[in-house]
Amino acid sequence: MPNIMPISELRNYTKVVNNVKYGNRVYLTKNGYDQVTMINSKELDEIEKELALYRFKLEMEKGERSILESGTISSEDLKKELEI
Repeated sequence: MPNIMPISELRNYTKVVNNVKYGNRVYLTKNGYDQVTMINSKELDEIEKELALYRFKLEMEKGERSILESGTISSEDLKKELEI
């Protein structure tokens, strides 16, 4: 069940932080609307790694599609283009 608290609970910061655990975020509301979410640092790191991996896979798929659609160039043409 989501852990939802009014942002005014931050007056007792320790109480709020003690509720933040891996897999248990704390959603802070202001005037009844979601304002801030507190998340465990380890969980955030894992989410960011997954996002980076997803972005990498997406770029690889774009590259593969480009190769299939446009083909590739020879190493000689690449050297000429890069002026090597």
